[in-house]
Amino acid sequence: MAIDAQAQKLLDMMAEAGGPPLTAMTPEEARGLPAILAELTGAGPDIETVRDVEIPGPAGVIPARIYEPVANPPGTVVYFHGGGWVIGDLDTWDAAVRNLANESGARVVSVDYRLAPEHRFPAAADDSYAATEWAAKEFGGPIVVAGDSAGGNLAAVVSLRAREGGPEIALQVLIYPVVDSDLTTEHYQRFQETHFILNTPDMAWFWDHYAPDPADRVRPDAAPLRAASHEGLPPAWVLLAGNDPLFAEGEAYAAKLEGAGVPVTVVRYDDQIHAFFTLPNLIEAGNRALAEAGAAIKAAL
Repeated sequence: MAIDAQAQKLLDMMAEAGGPPLTAMTPEEARGLPAILAELTGAGPDIETVRDVEIPGPAGVIPARIYEPVANPPGTVVYFHGGGWVIGDLDTWDAAVRNLANESGARVVSVDYRLAPEHRFPAAADDSYAATEWAAKEFGGPIVVAGDSAGGNLAAVVSLRAREGGPEIALQVLIYPVVDSDLTTEHYQRFQETHFILNTPDMAWFWDHYAPDPADRVRPDAAPLRAASHEGLPPAWVLLAGNDPLFAEGEAYAAKLEGAGVPVTVVRYDDQIHAFFTLPNLIEAGNRALAEAGAAIKAAL
């Protein structure tokens, strides 16, 4: 499949830089990678109000950052960053979240949930749900949950949990989400080599750190695609990248939701790579995708 020229330039730059693959790194070493991409991306736009808070969580406080692009925003987006549940933080996702806040006009609460392997499954899911409950109580509705990659997984998991008497969610924004743990599919076989930002061996590394017990990996709180029912879930806006090992499972999840009667919008960037959504300025398609996600949130609110 064709690759966007800006995305290919980034991949070429990474290849020329050399360095070990993710699978040869420790989690501590890998946590430096998002900062490199964040530096290439540059700062995000100005926001009227940005403040750091601490949210009560199941195992102590959860750091979070609140972005308010206008006074009295019409609703709140609870955002979960990507990084395979192992890497990523508030600072390295700052530019993308700033863009999303401006494009949507909504308040965005960016959640710094606990990371694996220090805190394995279901720690990230527990923190994400607690943060969503807090946001609903603190700001009222409407509430949108959103996230990219592992963060998309957490947004889908929160939506499943909230269906049983939890906060009412107006929209789930799933950016190339992880929704299953089966790495043996035909689609995953395309990504065995390390030519992309995310590859099949990388996903195995992430799962090994987050949910090393195979029994945990098939639970709906880890693999939302495997939930017994998807009826009654909030509407979904799903963004997929063609050159991404998560593409097929994202499509499958969208189809599963549609089959359960959930309103779904699927947006495909067939020539894009994993992570492009969080690389505005570096990859222009990321800016377009952020604008589309913002418009979908604005409409839902």
